[in-house]
Amino acid sequence: MTEETKHKEEAAPNEAATPEDALAAAEAKALDYFDQLLRLKAEFENYRKRVEREKIEARKWGKEEIVLRLVSLMDVMEAAEAVAHKSVDVKSIVLGLDMLYGEFKRMLKEEGLEEVAAAVGGQYDHAVHEAVETEDGEDGKILAVLQKGYRFQGGLFRPARVKISKKKAAPVEKSQDDAPAV
Repeated sequence: MTEETKHKEEAAPNEAATPEDALAAAEAKALDYFDQLLRLKAEFENYRKRVEREKIEARKWGKEEIVLRLVSLMDVMEAAEAVAHKSVDVKSIVLGLDMLYGEFKRMLKEEGLEEVAAAVGGQYDHAVHEAVETEDGEDGKILAVLQKGYRFQGGLFRPARVKISKKKAAPVEKSQDDAPAV
């Protein structure tokens, strides 16, 4: 039986029935729709709460993974510190620090962190660099990198803070009209 046939069969008895019967049928249908609406509202509210809980759990799981990796790095740092306190050779301490720094950079790279290209003599790019100091010179050259910048999973995480050269503006000559009236 198709939907159209169903509707015709439902409509046919209602046409012959009394207005009170039609009203009762309409009220019953309205109550049924209202019940469906309440159920859908409750289902949606439960869905929203479940998604919120899952979001919190996902964040917690993500933090747990990175903290676990940081704990293993901390173990390496503790071992390096113990050796540094016992060692009198500065070169071995520096070598240990270099190894520790390399391991830390490798871990961050695996998590999606990349350095923003910023080299002395390179061209200033306002999209990835933040000019915090300027000096007269050739326009737009990086004179110093004050703080490295990073991208995280493709997006800019922190711009590189740089000192740049800026072409000195030509001095503006004052005309007689600009002179204060006496």
